[in-house]
Amino acid sequence: MIAIYKRDLRSFFHSFIGWLFVAATLFMMGIYFTVFNMLAGYPTISYVLQSIVFLFIITIPILTMRSLSEDRKYKTDQLILTAPVSVGRIVMGKYLALVTVLAIPTVVIGLTPLALMQAGEFQIGISYSSLFGFFLYGCLALAIGLFLSSLTDSVVIAAVLTLVVLFLGYIMSGLCSILSSSGTTVFAEIVSKVLRCFDMVSRFDMLSSGYFQIEAVAYYITLTAFVLFCTAQSIQKRRYSVSGKGIKLGTYSVATILVMAVLTIAVNLGLNYVPDQYTSFDVTSNKIYTLTDDTKEMLSNLTDDITIYVLAEEASKDEDLDKTLTQMEGLSDHIKVEYVSPVANPKFYYNYTSEEPTNNSLIVVGPANSTVVDYNSIYAYEMNYTSYSYEITGYDGEGQLASAIAYVTTEDIPKFYIIAGHGELGFEETFLNALTKENVTYEELTLYSVDEIPADAQGVIINAPTSDFSEDDADMIIAYLEQGGNAFLLPTFTEESMDNFERILDYYGVSVVDGMIVEGDREYYYQSPYYLFPEIAYDEVTQRVVDGAVFAPLSRGLSYDEATDGVYYTPLLTTSDSSFSKVNVSNVEDYSKSADDIDGPFVISLRAEKTTDQGELSQALIVANESMFTTVADDMVPGYNIKLFCSMISSLADHESSVAIPAKSFEIGNLVFRAQAVYLVGVIAVFILPIGALAAGLIICLSRRKK
Repeated sequence: MIAIYKRDLRSFFHSFIGWLFVAATLFMMGIYFTVFNMLAGYPTISYVLQSIVFLFIITIPILTMRSLSEDRKYKTDQLILTAPVSVGRIVMGKYLALVTVLAIPTVVIGLTPLALMQAGEFQIGISYSSLFGFFLYGCLALAIGLFLSSLTDSVVIAAVLTLVVLFLGYIMSGLCSILSSSGTTVFAEIVSKVLRCFDMVSRFDMLSSGYFQIEAVAYYITLTAFVLFCTAQSIQKRRYSVSGKGIKLGTYSVATILVMAVLTIAVNLGLNYVPDQYTSFDVTSNKIYTLTDDTKEMLSNLTDDITIYVLAEEASKDEDLDKTLTQMEGLSDHIKVEYVSPVANPKFYYNYTSEEPTNNSLIVVGPANSTVVDYNSIYAYEMNYTSYSYEITGYDGEGQLASAIAYVTTEDIPKFYIIAGHGELGFEETFLNALTKENVTYEELTLYSVDEIPADAQGVIINAPTSDFSEDDADMIIAYLEQGGNAFLLPTFTEESMDNFERILDYYGVSVVDGMIVEGDREYYYQSPYYLFPEIAYDEVTQRVVDGAVFAPLSRGLSYDEATDGVYYTPLLTTSDSSFSKVNVSNVEDYSKSADDIDGPFVISLRAEKTTDQGELSQALIVANESMFTTVADDMVPGYNIKLFCSMISSLADHESSVAIPAKSFEIGNLVFRAQAVYLVGVIAVFILPIGALAAGLIICLSRRKK
């Protein structure tokens, strides 16, 4: 085997073919690498590899066409057939020589992530997973080319056959999707599943998506082994012909091929029954496809049976969403996922909703009720003002599904009223979506339009009013609280008199400290002493964030008397002993202390529980910072501010948190290079390396001709 390996490897590099393959691969890699990674700053090389994999359709037929067909044409294969070497060793020797040629540009490409890591946050896991998939794809393509070369003595026919087969493998995913979407019969589904076995690209895309799947690796390895086995049997058949035992041994060869085919199918099908947590691994830097601990805990505590219907053909399913569904199904015996064809069952959704959901939407059915998760809510979108189009910026499949599961297992859905009409600050869509994902409903309420707070109110939310309440408005809120109502109060800094709003705070014996807090301890602020990282007290409201940090820029302090009769106070966020409240704030760059300033520490947020005169318990969560619950503040401590917001709402709603998982961002900071570096790397990758490979091949070929 070693002798054959060395002979074939020398032939590739003593001729021009091996060098041409290396040069062509490096040239295409160089173009896409320069465009995607150097100019656009993409933090992974998976885009490059997905763009150049089509090159195998052209280069591998040229590389493999002479491997066996030329020996057969010039009868030099007779020496091999009569040699005391097993056919398996012959095939492996030739195949490993081909793999070595493929490995050379693969190793060069594999060095690029090490350099790109120096330019910013780089997706190293995705990059090497994709590179591994690229190499396995190439190895399978080489095996196919070697097999087809063994079937004919014509180099041209071998090349054409290889090109056709590789092309079909490249486009098979699209063909199967078309067949699945247009056919509704059982026969069409069976044909689609059979053809999908020849889909070479989808498994590579799996490995390039950031979700490393053993199933994809096993597909390439087992199919490569099967094709090489068939190659060995093809050569063996000719050896049988020489020995005169063709019919008897030929039958044995066919039987062994069938056994090998069954084993290949069994291994790939068997992996489908292995739990996903043992065969799939999230290699993204921010773990986009991994369920959070909150979701895992919720699923482990699930006691009701939940059915999730996916309104899509299974062949055209959303891969990201399917990963989440598969993980959930694997973690709980109470979760069942079923794909429903919109073509075969166009009226299926009638049982659950009157509005037709979009394709790939989900219908989650539980014992209490059902809900529809529209596919448009699975991804987060933002407007790109350069192209004036919406772009996908995040994945919210886990959050939407966790919320839906909690919803269908809850009988009573609490309702909150967001008070308006006093210049209140509006919540951003991210936080309003979090309310929905917490399985609470909300409605805006102007007090002048009602005589009292509606009886179905679980709580009222007053977010940073900039003008004072009327006396009647304040009385209406206090009357609601006196009946055991709950409140989420966020006072703001304003120069207007807020006497009536302060009456609402005073109902709980709370007032706002004058000025704005300046933190004196460097561990408790970010860049400016006004931008606080307060200390988080452990409580049921803060347990989801106590191990992290919340960002509270431009905060005020809350004052209260712990001896207030009938009120129990629980501080949630506090400052250090070194803090003070600056009474006269001229600008946020001035944080010097004056004689009028008030010494800390301060409570920024607290929970107040009051037993009313009617014997009811009224609960208020008060946060003296209207900037905390904004996306700008939340981005500073990814997800922790919104987690605190959700926990506070859940506490007032008197139910366990519905695991409001924020959307997981796809956005990672682009790599940044100087223009000189881009030009230098571009010249090396696009010109110097490929031309160097071609020049080396040309020099070797000319020198051998002279000899």
